[in-house]
Amino acid sequence: MTVEFVIVGGGPNGLLMATELALAGVRPVVLERLTERPTAPKANGLVGRVVAALDRRGLYERFSGGAPGPEPVPGFQFGAVPFGLSTVDDNALYALPVPQRRMEELLAERGAELGVEVRRGHEVTALSQDADAVTLDVRGPDGDYRLGARYLVAADGARSLVRKAVGIGFPGITDRGFVARSGEVAVPEPYAVAGSGELDVPGVGRFRPATFTRTEHGLFAYAAFAPGRFRVSAMEWTDESLTDTYEMDVAELRAALHRVLGADVPVEVPAGAAPPRRIVGVNSRQADRYRAGRVFLVGDAAHVHSAIGGPGLNLGMADVFNLGWKLAAVLHGAPADVLDTYESERMPVGRRVIMHTRAQTALLGPGPNVTALRDLFGELLADPGAARRIHDLMAGAGIRYDTPAPAHPLAGEWLPDLALRNGSGPVRVAELLRPARPLLLDLAGRADLVDAAKGWADRVDVVRAGTDEPPADAILVRPDGYVAWAGDADATADQVRGALAAWFGPAA
Repeated sequence: MTVEFVIVGGGPNGLLMATELALAGVRPVVLERLTERPTAPKANGLVGRVVAALDRRGLYERFSGGAPGPEPVPGFQFGAVPFGLSTVDDNALYALPVPQRRMEELLAERGAELGVEVRRGHEVTALSQDADAVTLDVRGPDGDYRLGARYLVAADGARSLVRKAVGIGFPGITDRGFVARSGEVAVPEPYAVAGSGELDVPGVGRFRPATFTRTEHGLFAYAAFAPGRFRVSAMEWTDESLTDTYEMDVAELRAALHRVLGADVPVEVPAGAAPPRRIVGVNSRQADRYRAGRVFLVGDAAHVHSAIGGPGLNLGMADVFNLGWKLAAVLHGAPADVLDTYESERMPVGRRVIMHTRAQTALLGPGPNVTALRDLFGELLADPGAARRIHDLMAGAGIRYDTPAPAHPLAGEWLPDLALRNGSGPVRVAELLRPARPLLLDLAGRADLVDAAKGWADRVDVVRAGTDEPPADAILVRPDGYVAWAGDADATADQVRGALAAWFGPAA
């Protein structure tokens, strides 16, 4: 049996990739080794521009429980050093608290609506590829079988079998100098402050949800998901020879919280929750390439790093938004070299995330010298320029993809969610991008540029709209929300046709 796309891994990144391809008219097959969705707590939510990207697929409403649109947070933390964002006029640091298990449930629901086939309990045991296809050996509940695909996306995590099978290296470091203990717990009142989501530890103070607190003995972090129910973590620096476990006794978690905070926190494991877990050290690694022939890596298969600041799923989902539309575009006639831009665009972003998570880990270290460094860093973050730079790192807002010169200042940038007006009334860019199709925006009544795009009507949506202070006469927006081309009064029809052909193939 041969299909167009196989996605290995049914976590958030694999399921999101499946919905992206399905929106483009492709029916991928998702192979997931596990028969059931894991109950162990993982990510607590999403941070940064990826939240706005989800809004551009109509997924934000699902993830947030019906909120109309993302709102940026007024402040954040870098290495548990707080800083304000009032001086950042285009704040893109959005926060969306939602447990990873719930994300997977919602993405699976969306995939089912779009006709995505998810095969649980199907494990890839081997693969090979040639110039035309990838061939996988799969072990399923009813026995072994062989599956062919034109392309394969590996979303199978840090220990990716696919990455190893195609010979992609995973260089980096493993830091075993600390141990993290975490779990989903119930906390009684008055420790759990009714109606606020805060945690009040006598003799220590109050803690707001989704914050990290560094002490001289370690790091405390927690998030609130329901009244009296929290995700708590205690990270300590240790020389002990410990091992990872997903079946840790809650007494060990309580003891770690006491050592870090200097006070007792009466946590218990609620009914239905997974046991606490202990993880020793952290890997900071990046694949030496994101592609091998017809095989592509996304998410943890491509990069792993510290979870401080919550960048993990944000980076992986942004990989997916970048790659999914390109795979579909090539299948529909775009030049094959469009796929080369996935690695060239996303590898530098991954390197910077690894850099800043390592820097944050250093700021969490023990001892008075680190405390002094943190004090100085807090002063630096009061400077608007420094706050802007750290905001861009944490939000993923400092990204500009290379475009051929000469280029408009918008080219390669994320297009803001402009408030537009068309014949139907007010509309946002986010709403126009929900079909996951390229978009040519005519903001200046340029009939010549609109006419130039008629040969791509089967692949590109054209919208004529007005807006206050338009940033360009016309803008060609990729499905991932980044600008492929923009032009002002001197823009020509040939420029539009050239950009459309370069990204989406020849005219019909």
